Amino acid sequence: MKPHITIATLLLGMILAAGTAYAQDNGWHDLFNGSDFTGWTRLNGEAAYTIDNGEIVGTTKMGTPNTFLATEKTYGDFFLSVEVMVDPAINSGIQIRSESKEDYRNGRVHGYQVEIDPAERAWSGGIYDEARRGWLYPMELNQKCRKAFKNGTWNHYYIEAIGPSIRTWINGVPCADLIDDMTAEGFIALQVHSISNESMAGKEIRWRNVKIKTENLVRSPWTNIAVVNLIPNHLSPQEEAQGWKLLFDGKTTNGWRGAGKEAFPERGWRIENGVLIVEASGGAESAHGGDIVTMGEYDMFELSLDFKLTEGANSGIKYFITESYGSDASAIGLEYQLLDDEKHPDAKMGAGGNRTVASLYDLIPAHKNKIVNPPGEWNRARLIVKGTRVDEWLNRNRTEKSVFSGAHVEHWLNNRKVLEYERGTQAFDALVTRSKYVKWEGFGHWEQGHILLQDHGDEVHFRSIKIRKIPHRMTMAGR
Repeated sequence: MKPHITIATLLLGMILAAGTAYAQDNGWHDLFNGSDFTGWTRLNGEAAYTIDNGEIVGTTKMGTPNTFLATEKTYGDFFLSVEVMVDPAINSGIQIRSESKEDYRNGRVHGYQVEIDPAERAWSGGIYDEARRGWLYPMELNQKCRKAFKNGTWNHYYIEAIGPSIRTWINGVPCADLIDDMTAEGFIALQVHSISNESMAGKEIRWRNVKIKTENLVRSPWTNIAVVNLIPNHLSPQEEAQGWKLLFDGKTTNGWRGAGKEAFPERGWRIENGVLIVEASGGAESAHGGDIVTMGEYDMFELSLDFKLTEGANSGIKYFITESYGSDASAIGLEYQLLDDEKHPDAKMGAGGNRTVASLYDLIPAHKNKIVNPPGEWNRARLIVKGTRVDEWLNRNRTEKSVFSGAHVEHWLNNRKVLEYERGTQAFDALVTRSKYVKWEGFGHWEQGHILLQDHGDEVHFRSIKIRKIPHRMTMAGR
């Protein structure tokens, strides 16, 4: 029997094979000469960097902030290859396109950091924005990469930075795919993280075979891992290859109409600087422009959008919208709640917090440890609806058999999963019977429906609304 060879295995083989043939004639250059720190400088902290057997050795030190060994030269587009071995008790990272400026936090190093995380969390390969925005690509988005880093041995990091695209691999496994245009060029740096107690002093992290390529860059083939795109209303080539489509182009209302109507509302919604805004009406729900829905209907899909609340605002992203209950209830569906939890009274209503932001409204609360940016700042909502299952369910004293497309549902907030559930199960129906939805026959059992953005009378901003359909496969939901 021939061995099974995966794309990841082939890629790893290519990368490791290339490691034995890096030379001036193929464009790869040593960033570290193996004998001294020519071309490098230490920034911010006082942790020690030494050289041992041609390897850079960083050693933790008590009482000093994060320390960085940075290249004196800056780089824009490049490929970077480096091997890392770290004491499993400490955390570290590789800075790319980073800066240190006197007018920014007294010279604090800031910029993109590719994580080195040997702890149980296992977020190695993720992308953190050091001293700036925090996590941009947490590894909860890519479970396969969390198994790529191996403690007690050398790990190969491979990074591609071309234009706004930053992609990472560990030992040949694709890890992060970030699209961001905040910083186009900067230095590369090796971090020794600060420590909080003396028992952590003297721990080592080692780097070797630090090499870079800056010309004739041919990017690696696109993968199927999640893409975090921070450029508003933009699709990257990899997103397009994965089937993503924009539901809002930043300029027009094409693809949308009023709920229960044929046209887009004539008032109550406006587009400004690439943002779709539902205006405050000062009145009751839908008293102004009203809810809007997509022209198309969806069963299995992944939806992503950015939202920004105003103080005290209430809104929602509804899905599996049906307009079959009558004109007085044209917007019935499952709802990803959008709410200012601190200022809106609805956050304290319902049961167990099931009306707070990112919750399945009136049914399932979002995780209490969710990370929420306050009103006036952007948050990212993500919905995953997948899996096909055949179920029997009780409906008004009669048993029916139904096929569910999109039975497994996940709510994500700011790139972290905050809840998941299965539509159409007995547990789901039990939640419905205790909710405001109990009067709607067959609630949550729809085969497909529209996506809806809610007008609840408060000003809320939306952008980067995109969707991709998930192919049908007859499997148990969530698998």
